[in-house]
Amino acid sequence: MKPQNIAKEVLETEAQALLSAMRRIDEAFDKAVGIMHSTEGKCIITGIGKSGLIGAKIAATLASTGTPSFFIHPTEALHGDLGMIGSNDSVLAISYSGESEELIRILPHIKRFDIPLIAMAGNPDSTLARYGDVFLSIHVEKEACPLNAAPTSSTTLTLALGDALAVALMKKRNFKAEDFASFHPGGSLGKRLFVKIEDLMRRKNLPKIAPSTPLKEAVVVMSEGRLGNVLILDEHEKLIGVLSDGDVRRALMNEDFSIESEAVKYANLSPKTCRNPRMLAAEALELIENHKIQMLPIVDDEGHVKGVLHLHDLVEAGIKR
Repeated sequence: MKPQNIAKEVLETEAQALLSAMRRIDEAFDKAVGIMHSTEGKCIITGIGKSGLIGAKIAATLASTGTPSFFIHPTEALHGDLGMIGSNDSVLAISYSGESEELIRILPHIKRFDIPLIAMAGNPDSTLARYGDVFLSIHVEKEACPLNAAPTSSTTLTLALGDALAVALMKKRNFKAEDFASFHPGGSLGKRLFVKIEDLMRRKNLPKIAPSTPLKEAVVVMSEGRLGNVLILDEHEKLIGVLSDGDVRRALMNEDFSIESEAVKYANLSPKTCRNPRMLAAEALELIENHKIQMLPIVDDEGHVKGVLHLHDLVEAGIKR
């Protein structure tokens, strides 16, 4: 069989497992979400082997979407980490067989403190299922593994069910994009929602010239400034124009062009500016792209330049529209 056909068969097998599980979803899922939502402490995820790996991912997803959570390995729990589970916590325990020895050994300790336990297993008659306050089935008819041995369909289902819990909790908590971004300030969404112009704009060593400055001197200042632009300021340090490298190239096509002419002759005397340094950087990027400019001067209400925001600064900071 061609590898591509094997891939299709694996995906179909796992997709069927997900569809079967979807049809089994009932009030038990609602109860599990209710337990996790009402937990005053943290939702502790535990499991061993492949279930443990999936459990760690579920814990990470929950923690990043508004449900305080972390993963505990059953073996480590037996050797002291049980103290990390408090009376205000809840536990989601994962074991396909429901009989994993290390996991089963910590269940009496969890129940002794009357900590709510959500059991995620493939066998409703297993020890784990009997200990649980809620049982969520991860039973599959067939693993995608040709030997029907290696956890494949079952781990996919477990992962998907964990995602379903996280999404249900997000909606129950009315978890918004702003909340997600606050948990991911370094991510693209966090940057779009939190990074402002004032965080990125350049304030020092700006390329500035007077209106009477000859073009040949302006080009030198432009080169030294490495922004592809120079700011033209009047005697009161107010912005009256911007000369870009594009302006210079276009000026070269004029019959009356002279390198000795005043730079202001070829400059844009109605440049796009921004008076709000607290504007989101993502909005500034949209402004720069829409007006097809490279540099956005930031000015106060009187027109004094407070800094500039360059397209390259936005790109380097990972700001995207």
